[in-house]
Amino acid sequence: MNLKRVLRILRKDFSIGPRKPFFIWALVMPFALTLLFQFAFGSLFEPQPRLAIVDLGNSGLTTEAEALEGFAVTILDDPEELFSRVENHDFDAGLVLSAGFDQAVRDGEKPLLQFYMSGESLASNRIIIAVSTVEMIRGLEGAAPPVEVKTVYLGDPGLPISIRLVPVIVFYALVMAGIWVPSASLVEEKENGTLTAMVVTAAKAGEVLVAKWLLGFIFALFLAVATLLLNRAFGPRPLEVVAVIAVAAALTAEIGLIIGVVSKSATMLFTLIKSLGIFLFVPVIFYLFPEWPQWIAQFFPLYWIIKPIWEVSVMGQPLSSVWFEMLIALSLTIALIPVIILLKRKLFA
Repeated sequence: MNLKRVLRILRKDFSIGPRKPFFIWALVMPFALTLLFQFAFGSLFEPQPRLAIVDLGNSGLTTEAEALEGFAVTILDDPEELFSRVENHDFDAGLVLSAGFDQAVRDGEKPLLQFYMSGESLASNRIIIAVSTVEMIRGLEGAAPPVEVKTVYLGDPGLPISIRLVPVIVFYALVMAGIWVPSASLVEEKENGTLTAMVVTAAKAGEVLVAKWLLGFIFALFLAVATLLLNRAFGPRPLEVVAVIAVAAALTAEIGLIIGVVSKSATMLFTLIKSLGIFLFVPVIFYLFPEWPQWIAQFFPLYWIIKPIWEVSVMGQPLSSVWFEMLIALSLTIALIPVIILLKRKLFA
């Protein structure tokens, strides 16, 4: 195998790629999904703490809260509406101020103050709201905290939906770049006759496949990393995250090669992609519905790359915590190499 010829083919693919619809689509799709999901569900930018207040006694605390910078404060009239909207995650927290609350604080009675916090609110927002409220109450008396604070969570604690959607976006980055780009590139070369021309001139079929695999691998690695960075889900261990994504990119690029070699036309390629799409996508669905039995997802091959990406990047776990999943993913990657070698003869069929 001639490395120079492989790199020449790869350079050619990258130079003409930006003019190809499949290349542009693969590049744009993950970023478009990120913008769509994050603007719809929050956290593209650091979200403001959202506090709802029901003031039953014209408390000075309400005026102070409205003057806070960096807070989104909403005044409601009905405590029941506050409970309902906090539970539905319309607000990060709710606060009900009883009649005579300020005077009770000044008299040293230490009235009970209840926070109602959404189970899906960010931990940082919970802390900010709680600390800020205690400081404002302390200001009413100018002494030690004059209240007992009790926090009541409404709704099951869990990750915000914007975070649970990260595997969906990363999945699309890997599939579009790792599977779609090399397979579509191979099929286009077949239909245009340039694939035969390359082999006639000098390049071997194996060199063409290695170049297409590198195309998918590099593109998938770049898009997956960029997607995690854009979603602020890269985690505290960047090198370990890159290692996990590299394995994922290698596996998806191999799947892309197999689909590209088998497909004789663009129509057949679209059919295969659509047929395999649901099968490949199934593991991601389980991250949207964590109450489902997670063991079912293990029967699908991309589970073994999505799981490590989720644990190491989003959850911040060390690479050692997903060693078994990584071993399975590497085994699948190695197992597909002889399959690609056997299918190589079909490249010109």
